[in-house]
Amino acid sequence: MDMTFTAEEFQFQQKVADWTKENLPADIKEKVDRGLELHRDDFERWMRILSRQGWIATNWDSKDGGPGWSVAEKFLADEAIFTEGAPRVVHFGTRMVGPVLLAFGTDEQKAKYIPKILSSEEIWCQGYSEPQAGSDLAQLQCSAVLDGDHYVVNGTKIWTSYAHCADRMFALVRTAKSAKKQEGITCLLIDLKAPGVEIRPIITLDGKHHFNQEFLTNVRVPVSDRVGAEGEGWKVAKFLLGHERSNASYVSINKRNLKKLKEIASDQRADGQRLADNPDFMTKIANLEIEITTTTTMAMRQLASAAADKPVGAEASILKIRVMDALKSCHELMMEAGAYYAMPWETSHIRAESNLDWVGPSYMYRMTPDYFESRAMSIAGGSHEIQKDILAKRSLGL
Repeated sequence: MDMTFTAEEFQFQQKVADWTKENLPADIKEKVDRGLELHRDDFERWMRILSRQGWIATNWDSKDGGPGWSVAEKFLADEAIFTEGAPRVVHFGTRMVGPVLLAFGTDEQKAKYIPKILSSEEIWCQGYSEPQAGSDLAQLQCSAVLDGDHYVVNGTKIWTSYAHCADRMFALVRTAKSAKKQEGITCLLIDLKAPGVEIRPIITLDGKHHFNQEFLTNVRVPVSDRVGAEGEGWKVAKFLLGHERSNASYVSINKRNLKKLKEIASDQRADGQRLADNPDFMTKIANLEIEITTTTTMAMRQLASAAADKPVGAEASILKIRVMDALKSCHELMMEAGAYYAMPWETSHIRAESNLDWVGPSYMYRMTPDYFESRAMSIAGGSHEIQKDILAKRSLGL
């Protein structure tokens, strides 16, 4: 694969950057720059702007409603959008359930849901984990019992990202108890406004409201909102998790973080000199930049495989591990650069609830929360341990 970009591709990237700079709402950009918590209104406004431009589903073919970008264009657009300060969108509709519906959905399901995903009229979340079934999804117990033309769902889901911002959830539920646990799992599309759905917030150590727990009590889901046949949920899940673990967008976020780290190194001093003039600290930044360059190449190869209709394999697990380790390393270096100015932890600043000035540079109040969040990314989307198990089985045959 040719890993270089043409002059035309760089022109395309500049066009995307210029458009983002012109269309990204200033208040959303400021929130991202300052590390403030984003709410549904923020996500929805930005997602609808991208939808009107036709750029919300960049991973989709043009025949399905995507922009029809090449692998290089997808990568360069991501980089341009994040470099200009845009947030990650709530991507479960376009990155996960959308591709699942395109692959496994009925014509009726596609007609019902795909247009609203592309317009950002509906926001989705993922209902996989449960209190007793996190990384081992085969242990899930949330039940769905067939009652006429509906399933009656009872149970709970947890660690659901942005359920408080979502309209619908695609969920794995247990429709049968069988000797092989994976065979009794079914995928349902659940309306979060349906009677019997309760969403409770989980405030994480960074002080933000990312996660939720959902309690489902006699929630009725039409059989027409089942994806695939009953008992085929595990096949759907494996297809979907490959899309979740692609993590190509985090490569661009790591580049944005690296740029910020270099700015901090130019601003902060130790023993009378800038950190940017400290050989030891700059060696750490150089090693991080090498790792980010490596993951950039890995991400492009994975995108190229996807564009050639090749199945997402164990390389997704390698990329997930490497990208998230780089994310953690970057935030560790930011904490080291900020020293005692970065140490305090006051969540009211992150949630824009404080009118007090921060001691030290104003950007320092986000260092500890960002560090805490980066630590969790080795668990989210399948823990590092699970990824290594996947590699042991699929790549090493163990």
